[in-house]
Amino acid sequence: MECCGLLTAQKEQVPLKSIEVELEVRDHVATVVSTLNYENKEDKPLEAIFVFPLPGDAAVCHFSAQIGQTQIVAEVKEKQKAREEYDDALSSGQQAFLLEESEQSPDIFTLSVGSLPPGESASVRLEYVTELAVQADDGLRFCLPAVLNPRYEPQGSEGAGVQVTSVPASLVPYSLSFSVRVSSPRPISKVESSCSLEPLQYVNTEQTQATVKLAAGHKFDRDVELLIYYRDAHKPTAVVEAGQASAKPGSLMGDPVLMLSLYPEFPQSVMSSLASRGEFVLLLDRSGSMDCPTSDTKQQESRIASARDTLLLLLKSLPMGCYFNIYSFGSSFEHIFPKSVEYSEKNLEEALKKIEAMQANLGGTEILEPIKHIYSQPCIPNQPRQLFVFTDGEVFNTKEVINLVKKNSGSHRCFSFGIGEGASSALINGLAKEGGGHAQFITGADRMQPKVMQSLRFALQPAVADISVTWDLPKGVSVTVLSPTITTIFQGQRSLIYAQLSGQSSKAAEGGVTVKYSLAGRPSENKLHFSLKPAEDTGLIVHRLGARSLIRSLEMDERDGEGQHDEGVKGKVVELSVQSGVSSSFTAFIAVNKGNYEPIQGPLMRRAIPAPRMYLMAPMASSCCLMSSPAYMSLGNFSLNKGDCGLTLQSEAFEECDDICLDEGIRTHVIAATQRPFAAAGLLQKASGCWLLDPALAAAVGKTSEEVENTKPSAVSQEVWATILALIWLHGSKMDAQEEWELLAMKAVSWLRAQNAPSVAECVVAANTLLGFSVQTDVLGL
Repeated sequence: MECCGLLTAQKEQVPLKSIEVELEVRDHVATVVSTLNYENKEDKPLEAIFVFPLPGDAAVCHFSAQIGQTQIVAEVKEKQKAREEYDDALSSGQQAFLLEESEQSPDIFTLSVGSLPPGESASVRLEYVTELAVQADDGLRFCLPAVLNPRYEPQGSEGAGVQVTSVPASLVPYSLSFSVRVSSPRPISKVESSCSLEPLQYVNTEQTQATVKLAAGHKFDRDVELLIYYRDAHKPTAVVEAGQASAKPGSLMGDPVLMLSLYPEFPQSVMSSLASRGEFVLLLDRSGSMDCPTSDTKQQESRIASARDTLLLLLKSLPMGCYFNIYSFGSSFEHIFPKSVEYSEKNLEEALKKIEAMQANLGGTEILEPIKHIYSQPCIPNQPRQLFVFTDGEVFNTKEVINLVKKNSGSHRCFSFGIGEGASSALINGLAKEGGGHAQFITGADRMQPKVMQSLRFALQPAVADISVTWDLPKGVSVTVLSPTITTIFQGQRSLIYAQLSGQSSKAAEGGVTVKYSLAGRPSENKLHFSLKPAEDTGLIVHRLGARSLIRSLEMDERDGEGQHDEGVKGKVVELSVQSGVSSSFTAFIAVNKGNYEPIQGPLMRRAIPAPRMYLMAPMASSCCLMSSPAYMSLGNFSLNKGDCGLTLQSEAFEECDDICLDEGIRTHVIAATQRPFAAAGLLQKASGCWLLDPALAAAVGKTSEEVENTKPSAVSQEVWATILALIWLHGSKMDAQEEWELLAMKAVSWLRAQNAPSVAECVVAANTLLGFSVQTDVLGL
């Protein structure tokens, strides 16, 4: 007899038929409602297990199931109690539903649908709220993770149990629909996506409300990323949300909660003088998965190739006077220098040669050990340490890594970059948040270089010190801050504060907050006044985000220095999670159908819903073509420990993956950086900031050696002429990539000023004439 319908690789029916996602964005906060539709077409009762990703900072606040006309709303309970209740329900023939967050990584959830009778359907609804991250171009980023890549688990980690099937993204046997509604006090200028969208539809004439949908036929080959742009974006705002009427006054849910969004602006005089000091430590992932494309697009270069090119540009953009080192890691780690070295032409050339030779050939993704080694190195006096981490984020021990960064946050800032679809948002955002830096994601057709240069500009901003927050509230009103202490501020980037307001005031209806800090040795402050009158129609979004912020902070504090659990802190997390209805790593949502009906008879058949993964493609479809290899069998299933919901691959499988990914016959070849016109010009710049007058520069600007030499004004040196020539060429022909070469140009201008060279204006005229441009001297900053 032939099987029909949706099948797994083992010819088993797949009970999940479709996923419907509704996204509502209000200004910079998103509410997401996902409905998962199950149907049992088999002749036996089923238990369906689905492991899937969510944003790492999401506050999951609702979980319910609909069976026929019956709706069951889940409760939040301590995780072990919830599991026991689920198991007891299944043992007695009842239907039950369990939603658990991983204890190892907060961006992975496991949904268990128990006792689905033959021929019956069930719809599971889960809801979460999250803030949208501000991008370098002022866009707000929302990402619906649709790809769940294997998480590398180092040898010696705790054992695994339940097997969860995964399939290449192109073979996912269920559909996705995705609709969006955006509203804001300010007009919406545009909505962009990495996926195909239907046209944006404005709901009102003011263009402050709009809807958009994902085009039909999403292939699960990428995360669904949205970028939302408002006019006059990012002004400081304050929202006060009324407490829950049924909750106890004085409790988090019973009192009003305030959400403050601050956007500090630094004086231009400070911003124009970027720091010339610092110890820059670059940490590059060289695991086997980094040899795969950043997306499933034809001719897309590999993650490692893109990262290599970016490191070359980043190194060239570092200021004279700083120190640097480059680490790379897989199952082991390497460093170019025994310790950080001074930024000089000799050291730069040595580093560039070694970076160009780097391949994704170091096996698994063991990021913890190299970070430990970096922190073990003594800091260099008067050289603030800046750590840049480049990874595809496929690690098992996310919380352990983030805890280590937090423990060392006083000695450095950490800037993180998630490369490719499925990079762990919990890891990438957690590294930056706890390390006082900035996180960036590179997906689809994104170029890594502009995003990394934006983070380098943040790193070169003067460090903000002595940050304090003071409140001005009416008599009788007190404040309890729910979010972590602000430890870092960047120009134009949002700082969020959640606070519980207790007590009442009969008169004043306004409060204020002042953020004070020291910037480049100068005291600065930003003030914001706000109404204490609660906003309308916000539901409990702000309360849930505030509760999530406090839960995450407590979870970070829950383990002591030896990794032992603090039962007192754990108890606080459980209490807060149950009270607020927001998920945590120590609680779970449990729903049991206790209606009057016949118990479900017969043994339960377990069905694992296949999760999409990116880098194991169909045969001949990508550089990571593993389907025809023996290693595909070892990679076909994830190992899942029901105790922590962590999605892992054992390290031996990654070693096999590495060997195959690096087969020269199937690697995606990319054009070397030196063959790209802009990259070539950038790579020719010397560490000091100047260019040399040689045939390579002539070729980069599209001229012969004779042409560039014969037009040099006689009164200037070859280096001055070459440097001005390169600057004119960049400003005249590469303005579309200015954010990538801007720091190179600033370094060149500093070098020119130090030379105090004569006839600069004459050089500018001669270079414009030779290259056919009309760039003015003041545009160059000379």
